[in-house]
Amino acid sequence: MESHHGSFKGVIAIIIASFLWGTTGTAASYSPDVSSFAIGAFSMGIGGVLLVITARKTLFIDYKLMISQPKVLLLGAASVAIYPLAFYTSMRLSGVAIGTVVSIATAPFFAAILESLISKKNISLEWVLSFVIGAIGITLLTLGRDQSNDPSYSINQQSLGILLGCIAGLTYAGYSWAARSLIESGVHSKSSMSGLFGCAALLLLPSLWFTGDNLFSSATNALVSLYMAVIPMFLGYLLFGFGLNYINASKATLITLIEPLVATVLAVFVIGERFKIIGWIGVALVSLCLLMQTIKSQKQLRVPIKSM
Repeated sequence: MESHHGSFKGVIAIIIASFLWGTTGTAASYSPDVSSFAIGAFSMGIGGVLLVITARKTLFIDYKLMISQPKVLLLGAASVAIYPLAFYTSMRLSGVAIGTVVSIATAPFFAAILESLISKKNISLEWVLSFVIGAIGITLLTLGRDQSNDPSYSINQQSLGILLGCIAGLTYAGYSWAARSLIESGVHSKSSMSGLFGCAALLLLPSLWFTGDNLFSSATNALVSLYMAVIPMFLGYLLFGFGLNYINASKATLITLIEPLVATVLAVFVIGERFKIIGWIGVALVSLCLLMQTIKSQKQLRVPIKSM
Protein backbone atom coordinates (compact mmCIF):
# COMPACT_ATOMS: atom_id res chain seq x y z
CA MET A 1 0.00 0.00 0.00
CA GLU A 2 2.83 2.36 0.83
CA SER A 3 4.55 1.78 -2.51
CA HIS A 4 1.31 2.53 -4.37
CA HIS A 5 0.94 5.74 -2.35
CA GLY A 6 4.55 6.67 -3.04
CA SER A 7 4.19 6.16 -6.80
CA PHE A 8 1.09 8.35 -6.83
CA LYS A 9 2.88 11.07 -4.84
CA GLY A 10 5.73 10.99 -7.36
CA VAL A 11 3.33 11.44 -10.26
CA ILE A 12 1.53 14.36 -8.59
CA ALA A 13 4.81 16.10 -7.74
CA ILE A 14 5.99 15.95 -11.36
CA ILE A 15 2.62 17.16 -12.65
CA ILE A 16 2.81 20.25 -10.40
CA ALA A 17 6.43 20.87 -11.45
CA SER A 18 5.44 20.58 -15.11
CA PHE A 19 2.65 23.11 -14.66
CA LEU A 20 5.12 25.59 -13.19
CA TRP A 21 7.59 24.98 -16.02
CA GLY A 22 4.80 25.58 -18.54
CA THR A 23 4.61 29.22 -17.45
CA THR A 24 8.24 30.04 -18.29
CA GLY A 25 7.81 30.86 -21.98
CA THR A 26 4.95 33.24 -21.34
CA ALA A 27 6.83 34.89 -18.48
CA ALA A 28 9.95 35.30 -20.64
CA SER A 29 7.89 36.96 -23.38
CA TYR A 30 7.43 39.96 -21.07
CA SER A 31 11.20 40.61 -21.26
CA PRO A 32 11.86 40.72 -25.01
CA ASP A 33 14.97 42.89 -24.56
CA VAL A 34 16.66 40.23 -22.40
CA SER A 35 18.56 37.62 -24.40
CA SER A 36 17.36 34.02 -24.23
CA PHE A 37 20.86 33.02 -23.10
CA ALA A 38 20.66 35.43 -20.15
CA ILE A 39 17.19 34.24 -19.14
CA GLY A 40 18.28 30.62 -19.25
CA ALA A 41 21.58 31.17 -17.45
CA PHE A 42 20.10 33.33 -14.69
CA SER A 43 17.03 31.21 -13.98
CA MET A 44 18.84 27.88 -13.98
CA GLY A 45 21.96 29.27 -12.31
CA ILE A 46 20.19 31.03 -9.42
CA GLY A 47 17.80 28.11 -9.13
CA GLY A 48 20.83 25.83 -8.77
CA VAL A 49 22.35 27.99 -6.03
CA LEU A 50 19.05 27.94 -4.10
CA LEU A 51 18.84 24.16 -4.46
CA VAL A 52 22.38 23.78 -3.10
CA ILE A 53 21.58 26.02 -0.10
CA THR A 54 18.39 24.09 0.64
CA ALA A 55 20.07 20.68 0.35
CA ARG A 56 23.39 21.55 2.01
CA LYS A 57 22.94 18.99 4.82
CA THR A 58 22.23 16.06 2.52
CA LEU A 59 24.93 17.24 0.09
CA PHE A 60 27.50 17.10 2.88
CA ILE A 61 26.50 13.49 3.51
CA ASP A 62 26.29 12.39 -0.15
CA TYR A 63 29.02 14.35 -1.91
CA LYS A 64 31.62 11.55 -1.69
CA LEU A 65 29.20 9.09 -3.26
CA MET A 66 28.41 11.60 -6.01
CA ILE A 67 32.03 12.40 -6.92
CA SER A 68 32.74 8.67 -7.02
CA GLN A 69 30.62 8.69 -10.20
CA PRO A 70 32.33 11.49 -12.16
CA LYS A 71 30.97 10.51 -15.58
CA VAL A 72 27.35 10.57 -14.37
CA LEU A 73 27.92 13.83 -12.49
CA LEU A 74 29.61 15.56 -15.44
CA LEU A 75 27.01 14.34 -17.95
CA GLY A 76 24.18 15.56 -15.73
CA ALA A 77 25.79 18.93 -14.98
CA ALA A 78 26.64 19.58 -18.63
CA SER A 79 23.08 18.67 -19.62
CA VAL A 80 21.63 21.07 -17.03
CA ALA A 81 23.90 23.87 -18.31
CA ILE A 82 23.06 23.35 -22.00
CA TYR A 83 19.34 22.75 -21.57
CA PRO A 84 18.12 26.27 -20.66
CA LEU A 85 20.23 27.92 -23.35
CA ALA A 86 18.76 25.65 -26.04
CA PHE A 87 15.26 25.71 -24.55
CA TYR A 88 14.75 29.47 -24.26
CA THR A 89 16.39 30.16 -27.62
CA SER A 90 14.10 27.56 -29.21
CA MET A 91 11.04 29.35 -27.80
CA ARG A 92 12.37 32.73 -28.96
CA LEU A 93 12.84 31.44 -32.54
CA SER A 94 9.88 29.12 -33.09
CA GLY A 95 7.30 30.44 -30.63
CA VAL A 96 6.50 29.56 -27.03
CA ALA A 97 4.14 26.67 -27.78
CA ILE A 98 6.22 24.91 -30.44
CA GLY A 99 9.53 25.52 -28.67
CA THR A 100 8.20 24.06 -25.44
CA VAL A 101 6.44 21.17 -27.14
CA VAL A 102 9.48 20.05 -29.15
CA SER A 103 11.88 20.46 -26.23
CA ILE A 104 9.82 18.42 -23.79
CA ALA A 105 8.19 15.91 -26.11
CA THR A 106 11.48 14.71 -27.62
CA ALA A 107 12.89 14.04 -24.13
CA PRO A 108 11.07 10.70 -23.58
CA PHE A 109 12.59 9.33 -26.78
CA PHE A 110 16.12 10.23 -25.67
CA ALA A 111 15.43 9.12 -22.07
CA ALA A 112 14.28 5.69 -23.21
CA ILE A 113 17.37 5.32 -25.40
CA LEU A 114 19.66 6.27 -22.51
CA GLU A 115 17.95 3.85 -20.14
CA SER A 116 18.08 1.08 -22.74
CA LEU A 117 21.71 1.58 -23.82
CA ILE A 118 23.29 2.57 -20.51
CA SER A 119 21.05 1.18 -17.78
CA LYS A 120 19.96 -1.89 -19.79
CA LYS A 121 16.29 -1.29 -18.96
CA ASN A 122 13.56 -2.66 -21.19
CA ILE A 123 11.03 -0.41 -22.91
CA SER A 124 7.45 -1.60 -22.33
CA LEU A 125 4.83 -1.89 -25.05
CA GLU A 126 2.55 0.49 -23.11
CA TRP A 127 5.33 3.11 -23.08
CA VAL A 128 5.85 2.75 -26.84
CA LEU A 129 2.12 3.14 -27.51
CA SER A 130 1.78 6.24 -25.34
CA PHE A 131 4.91 7.74 -26.89
CA VAL A 132 3.63 7.17 -30.45
CA ILE A 133 0.36 8.91 -29.54
CA GLY A 134 2.31 11.78 -27.97
CA ALA A 135 4.69 12.06 -30.93
CA ILE A 136 1.80 12.28 -33.40
CA GLY A 137 0.23 14.94 -31.23
CA ILE A 138 3.46 16.93 -31.13
CA THR A 139 3.79 16.76 -34.93
CA LEU A 140 0.23 17.98 -35.49
CA LEU A 141 0.73 20.82 -33.01
CA THR A 142 3.91 21.91 -34.77
CA LEU A 143 2.23 21.84 -38.21
CA GLY A 144 -0.89 23.53 -36.90
CA ARG A 145 0.49 26.93 -35.96
CA ASP A 146 -1.19 29.77 -37.87
CA GLN A 147 1.54 32.07 -39.21
CA SER A 148 -0.74 34.44 -41.14
CA ASN A 149 -0.46 37.25 -38.60
CA ASP A 150 3.26 36.87 -37.87
CA PRO A 151 5.33 39.03 -40.27
CA SER A 152 8.60 37.96 -38.64
CA TYR A 153 7.99 34.26 -39.33
CA SER A 154 10.44 32.35 -41.52
CA ILE A 155 10.91 28.67 -42.26
CA ASN A 156 14.64 28.85 -41.46
CA GLN A 157 13.99 30.51 -38.12
CA GLN A 158 11.40 27.93 -37.09
CA SER A 159 13.60 25.06 -38.30
CA LEU A 160 16.50 26.31 -36.19
CA GLY A 161 14.14 26.67 -33.25
CA ILE A 162 12.95 23.07 -33.68
CA LEU A 163 16.56 21.83 -33.92
CA LEU A 164 17.44 23.63 -30.69
CA GLY A 165 14.29 22.15 -29.16
CA CYS A 166 15.61 18.67 -29.99
CA ILE A 167 18.94 19.54 -28.34
CA ALA A 168 16.99 20.72 -25.30
CA GLY A 169 15.08 17.42 -25.30
CA LEU A 170 18.32 15.44 -25.40
CA THR A 171 19.88 17.36 -22.53
CA TYR A 172 16.61 17.22 -20.55
CA ALA A 173 16.68 13.44 -20.85
CA GLY A 174 20.40 13.46 -20.01
CA TYR A 175 20.06 15.15 -16.64
CA SER A 176 16.88 13.20 -15.83
CA TRP A 177 18.81 9.97 -16.40
CA ALA A 178 21.82 11.22 -14.43
CA ALA A 179 19.65 12.29 -11.49
CA ARG A 180 17.86 8.95 -11.46
CA SER A 181 21.19 7.05 -11.66
CA LEU A 182 22.55 8.95 -8.67
CA ILE A 183 19.37 8.26 -6.69
CA GLU A 184 19.53 4.55 -7.55
CA SER A 185 23.12 4.43 -6.29
CA GLY A 186 21.96 5.65 -2.87
CA VAL A 187 22.23 9.44 -3.24
CA HIS A 188 19.34 11.39 -1.71
CA SER A 189 17.07 13.02 -4.30
CA LYS A 190 17.82 16.49 -2.87
CA SER A 191 21.54 15.88 -3.20
CA SER A 192 21.17 14.51 -6.71
CA MET A 193 19.24 17.46 -8.16
CA SER A 194 21.05 20.17 -6.20
CA GLY A 195 24.46 18.68 -6.99
CA LEU A 196 23.78 18.64 -10.73
CA PHE A 197 22.28 22.13 -10.72
CA GLY A 198 25.00 23.52 -8.46
CA CYS A 199 27.72 22.30 -10.82
CA ALA A 200 25.80 23.74 -13.78
CA ALA A 201 25.49 27.10 -11.97
CA LEU A 202 29.30 27.32 -11.93
CA LEU A 203 29.16 27.31 -15.74
CA LEU A 204 26.01 29.39 -16.26
CA LEU A 205 26.35 32.33 -13.86
CA PRO A 206 29.72 33.62 -15.17
CA SER A 207 28.19 33.85 -18.66
CA LEU A 208 25.88 36.61 -17.39
CA TRP A 209 28.90 38.95 -17.48
CA PHE A 210 28.51 38.89 -21.28
CA THR A 211 24.76 38.36 -21.75
CA GLY A 212 22.93 39.74 -18.70
CA ASP A 213 22.88 43.48 -19.41
CA ASN A 214 19.08 43.93 -19.29
CA LEU A 215 18.10 41.40 -16.62
CA PHE A 216 17.32 44.14 -14.11
CA SER A 217 17.01 47.16 -16.41
CA SER A 218 13.32 47.55 -15.55
CA ALA A 219 10.91 46.43 -12.85
CA THR A 220 9.26 44.01 -15.28
CA ASN A 221 12.56 42.42 -16.27
CA ALA A 222 13.56 42.08 -12.63
CA LEU A 223 10.26 40.45 -11.65
CA VAL A 224 10.40 38.05 -14.59
CA SER A 225 14.00 37.10 -13.81
CA LEU A 226 13.31 36.46 -10.13
CA TYR A 227 10.07 34.57 -10.85
CA MET A 228 11.82 32.28 -13.34
CA ALA A 229 14.64 31.48 -10.92
CA VAL A 230 12.60 30.93 -7.76
CA ILE A 231 9.29 29.38 -8.86
CA PRO A 232 9.70 27.20 -11.98
CA MET A 233 13.39 26.44 -11.48
CA PHE A 234 13.91 26.17 -7.71
CA LEU A 235 10.49 24.94 -6.59
CA GLY A 236 9.82 23.02 -9.80
CA TYR A 237 13.02 21.01 -9.61
CA LEU A 238 12.56 20.27 -5.92
CA LEU A 239 9.29 18.62 -6.89
CA PHE A 240 10.85 16.90 -9.89
CA GLY A 241 13.66 15.45 -7.78
CA PHE A 242 11.09 14.16 -5.30
CA GLY A 243 9.15 12.49 -8.10
CA LEU A 244 12.24 10.70 -9.42
CA ASN A 245 12.37 8.80 -6.12
CA TYR A 246 9.46 6.71 -7.33
CA ILE A 247 9.37 6.60 -11.16
CA ASN A 248 11.86 6.10 -13.99
CA ALA A 249 13.28 9.00 -16.00
CA SER A 250 11.46 7.87 -19.16
CA LYS A 251 8.12 7.82 -17.33
CA ALA A 252 8.83 11.15 -15.62
CA THR A 253 9.65 12.86 -18.92
CA LEU A 254 6.44 11.49 -20.45
CA ILE A 255 4.37 12.89 -17.59
CA THR A 256 5.99 16.28 -18.11
CA LEU A 257 4.13 16.50 -21.41
CA ILE A 258 1.72 18.59 -19.35
CA GLU A 259 4.30 21.38 -19.62
CA PRO A 260 3.79 22.00 -23.36
CA LEU A 261 0.03 21.80 -22.86
CA VAL A 262 0.16 24.58 -20.26
CA ALA A 263 2.61 26.53 -22.43
CA THR A 264 0.31 26.21 -25.44
CA VAL A 265 -2.79 27.41 -23.58
CA LEU A 266 -0.89 30.39 -22.15
CA ALA A 267 0.68 31.16 -25.54
CA VAL A 268 -2.76 31.29 -27.16
CA PHE A 269 -4.71 33.18 -24.51
CA VAL A 270 -1.97 35.44 -23.11
CA ILE A 271 0.58 35.98 -25.89
CA GLY A 272 -1.81 35.61 -28.84
CA GLU A 273 -0.24 32.72 -30.76
CA ARG A 274 -2.77 31.03 -33.05
CA PHE A 275 -3.27 27.42 -34.14
CA LYS A 276 -5.34 25.64 -36.79
CA ILE A 277 -7.68 22.72 -36.06
CA ILE A 278 -4.93 20.12 -36.55
CA GLY A 279 -2.90 21.89 -33.89
CA TRP A 280 -5.68 21.45 -31.36
CA ILE A 281 -6.06 17.80 -32.37
CA GLY A 282 -2.37 17.52 -31.49
CA VAL A 283 -3.07 19.02 -28.07
CA ALA A 284 -5.80 16.39 -27.51
CA LEU A 285 -3.44 13.53 -28.45
CA VAL A 286 -0.72 14.80 -26.12
CA SER A 287 -3.34 15.02 -23.36
CA LEU A 288 -4.30 11.39 -24.04
CA CYS A 289 -0.64 10.37 -23.79
CA LEU A 290 -0.36 12.14 -20.44
CA LEU A 291 -3.54 10.50 -19.15
CA MET A 292 -2.30 7.03 -20.13
CA GLN A 293 0.94 7.55 -18.25
CA THR A 294 -0.73 9.00 -15.15
CA ILE A 295 -3.25 6.15 -14.84
CA LYS A 296 -0.54 3.54 -15.35
CA SER A 297 1.70 5.19 -12.75
CA GLN A 298 -1.08 5.11 -10.15
CA LYS A 299 -1.61 1.39 -10.73
CA GLN A 300 2.07 0.50 -10.66
CA LEU A 301 3.57 -0.69 -7.39
CA ARG A 302 7.06 0.61 -6.71
CA VAL A 303 9.12 0.65 -3.52
CA PRO A 304 10.56 4.15 -2.96
CA ILE A 305 14.34 4.43 -2.94
CA LYS A 306 14.47 7.27 -0.40
CA SER A 307 11.89 9.65 0.85
CA MET A 308 12.40 13.41 0.90
